[in-house]
Amino acid sequence: MRALAAALLFLPLAVLAQGTDLFHAMDTNGDGRISEDEYVTYMSQGFYRLDRNHDGILESDELPGGRGGPVTLKQWQDNLRREFHKLDRNHDGYLSPRELAQPPM
Repeated sequence: MRALAAALLFLPLAVLAQGTDLFHAMDTNGDGRISEDEYVTYMSQGFYRLDRNHDGILESDELPGGRGGPVTLKQWQDNLRREFHKLDRNHDGYLSPRELAQPPM
């Protein structure tokens, strides 16, 4: 889980580097804000890319750095939901471009 948390910490840096293109990619319904479902769906793509054997579990050899215990898709998505709520500083249930670009609290 530590490797997972470390990987998710770099998300705000990636958002800043890619600017509004990433925000618009996440905002699949085009309403100018990102819902929890949109965030989790988009960010789950990372899990699917890492899960080379497509068994729904990231083993240590599939994790960044090759360390850590197994991580299931549910654990991955539960962590994403926690990160979403940390990023949602005004607690309106959506992320603005500014909220998405800030590091989690």
